[in-house]
Amino acid sequence: MPGNLYVIAAASGAGKTSLVKALVEADPGIAVSVSHTTRAPRPGEQDGAHYHFVSVEHFQAMIARDAFLEHAKVFDNYYGTARAGIEEHLAQDRDVILEIDWQGARQVRAAFPACVGIFVLPPSRPALEQRLRGRGQDPDEVIARRMRDAVAEMSHYAEFDYLVINDDFQVALDDLKAIFRGLRLRQPAQAGRHAALIRDLLA
Repeated sequence: MPGNLYVIAAASGAGKTSLVKALVEADPGIAVSVSHTTRAPRPGEQDGAHYHFVSVEHFQAMIARDAFLEHAKVFDNYYGTARAGIEEHLAQDRDVILEIDWQGARQVRAAFPACVGIFVLPPSRPALEQRLRGRGQDPDEVIARRMRDAVAEMSHYAEFDYLVINDDFQVALDDLKAIFRGLRLRQPAQAGRHAALIRDLLA
């Protein structure tokens, strides 16, 4: 049986990246999709691990042959999720996570209606602001802009299937694990994985 495709989105500062990292470390049956981008690697980033770094020409050629589930141009750089890697993981009964924004999620849903959407929310606006301030020495106007961006992103929560509130990290992680486990236990998936057992039981 193929795995499930998940789209996980959140406002910056909600803790999505840390939750996904912990989830994947706890479950080898889950993979995180590695996006393609035309931006230059930052110090410490590795091609194929953090992103697939490609030229603008290469990226545009992939667009032309419909190689992306979703893609966007952000400022002067392209970002996209290639179909091939995702389909390979799914065919091996691995669940795949896309960490993208609500706009990318819309594109994925249009191309792959069976995908499962999860939105991560912070426990409060003060908590979100505190997390954003905790990232460095950003001036107040930068924090204010990030808060506005976060509110705009969070306003799309209703487009997703599940909501996870990241107040207590372990509780939020357990909630994420429950979503993945529950979907793996659906009858069609289980019947495919355990076809021989079911045949024996009904013989």
